[in-house]
Amino acid sequence: MTYLRALARSAALLGMAVLALGQLLFTVVPLMVGLIHVAVLARWLTNRWRAVFGGWLGREIPAPYLPPPPPPEPDSEGLYQHDTQLYRSPRVPNYLRRVDWFSHDPALGRDLRWQLTFPFVVLLVIPLGLPVAPRAVRTVARWSERRLGPSSSAPRRTQPSRTNQVLLAWARCGLLSLSAVLQVGLFAVTVACFLLGFGLGIVFLIPVGLTHFRWLANLRRSYAAWGGVAVERPYTRQLRPELRDDGLYRVGRSLYKTEGMAEFNARWQWVWHDAASWRDLVWLFTDAAVTGVIAGLPVLAGVYGGWGLVLPWVWTRAFGAQWGRWYGAVAGNRTAGLAVGVLLVAGALATAHPALRLASRWTALLLRPTAKEELRRRVERLTRTRADAVDAQAAEVRRIERDLHDGAQARLISVGLTLGAIERLMDTDPDAARRLVAQARETSKVALSELRDLVRGIHPPVLSERGLPDAVRALALDTGAEVTVTGRLAGRLAAPVESAAYFAVSELLANAVRHGHAEHVTVDLRHRDGLLRVTVTDDGDGGADPSRGTGLRGIERRLGTFDGTLALNSPVGGPTVATLELPCALSSPKTSTS
Repeated sequence: MTYLRALARSAALLGMAVLALGQLLFTVVPLMVGLIHVAVLARWLTNRWRAVFGGWLGREIPAPYLPPPPPPEPDSEGLYQHDTQLYRSPRVPNYLRRVDWFSHDPALGRDLRWQLTFPFVVLLVIPLGLPVAPRAVRTVARWSERRLGPSSSAPRRTQPSRTNQVLLAWARCGLLSLSAVLQVGLFAVTVACFLLGFGLGIVFLIPVGLTHFRWLANLRRSYAAWGGVAVERPYTRQLRPELRDDGLYRVGRSLYKTEGMAEFNARWQWVWHDAASWRDLVWLFTDAAVTGVIAGLPVLAGVYGGWGLVLPWVWTRAFGAQWGRWYGAVAGNRTAGLAVGVLLVAGALATAHPALRLASRWTALLLRPTAKEELRRRVERLTRTRADAVDAQAAEVRRIERDLHDGAQARLISVGLTLGAIERLMDTDPDAARRLVAQARETSKVALSELRDLVRGIHPPVLSERGLPDAVRALALDTGAEVTVTGRLAGRLAAPVESAAYFAVSELLANAVRHGHAEHVTVDLRHRDGLLRVTVTDDGDGGADPSRGTGLRGIERRLGTFDGTLALNSPVGGPTVATLELPCALSSPKTSTS
């Protein structure tokens, strides 16, 4: 009976393999064309697979997805912001938030990898495992549990296996190829908008022709990370009409009577004068051919070679027909056809990673911000962080004043009053005077302790005396987790930089223990090529997000004062890796323990 049930489940697995391939297309294609709600529906089927495999294994497989984002809130002007753009209605920013939430969820990549590899695993395990069908079915179910469950349920590895990396790179080349095909249709839409706009005077279509494909350009910017290249969005802030006292709307040097016309002209000027719009247009015109060659050749070689290897077996085994020499052979020779098929598949997999790196560099060449735009953003960021630093400094001064007033100052006043009472009682009641002396001594100890705590919160003495590495080691001793500090610095940093790095590490350690429930934390300090890099890694629960807490935002503001950055990688289930980078120079070395 057990064997018959396993055979039925094996047949079900073969049907599920076909559905998984369809689900892959049902997820990827809508995501590429912006139909995020359709792509989210595919998760329902993935959850059904989890329920099926959990039932076969006798345990629940939890879904690892991030919670959906909250709806956008209006600002003081009633506008809704997403990235660098403002919207009058919450519909568009809410949609873009959901796109970011869905596309940046680490579980999405795990789902897609499972959908891509599941059919191959089934075709490999089930036919070979028919003599031991129950064990084969459980093998597939356990493999799917590790791929579809939370990352913490599987053994943690710093990197996927080499085989998974190669298959994932080849699948990503396939996504880039689909993107290139889609760009042909989008370019046709742009040409139609320009013809109607410039030819027939339907001018409102001209900005549409320059912006309707930005979602795909932004998606390709995120895909550039597959090749190790970071590409930021280069668009300038959208212009908004300014309402004057006389009821007219001003856009630049022009005045308009109606808000609608002012909005249109503001958008026109913003799109038309933004250099990124024209760079996007050049990318749309050329990328279909370039990416089609770079990423399409490995995909075509893999599909053509693999199909040539599989079709003769399917034709003769599955359908019982005689093999014909029209496919799967070279010059009528099946052995040569087998060799060519193997070479095509091997070549496709071997060139997938180089193709991704080349495609990412090509994307960065056209879609990254220009040097002028990067300089403008850097100046804007430094201006903002300087203002944040001034506000933070003022708040810190108020905190110190409050702590001194409510703590040490009050106790010192109490000591002074006690000494006055002692002076009056020394001749008349010596015993009471001695008791007051003891009381004054205890009060002075408490005041001294509070002053030490206050000084430590402003600038820890160990940081001034021993430098950043030893200060972090001292900080690790007071952390409720096992902390390992590695690395050393060949000299001392500037005092403000040391303080910023110290308090940033302090906040990260506190977050790892308090929110991530980490048991082991590693802090690595390195200085190379004028850049201080501090990497904090913990084995906690993960899921840290700067947008959902003020602590990480505070670290970003603190580092931004010195043109520093915080890079955070914290998938649900962990581990969390936070990397602090601060441009700075080392001074002459001072005493520091190793």
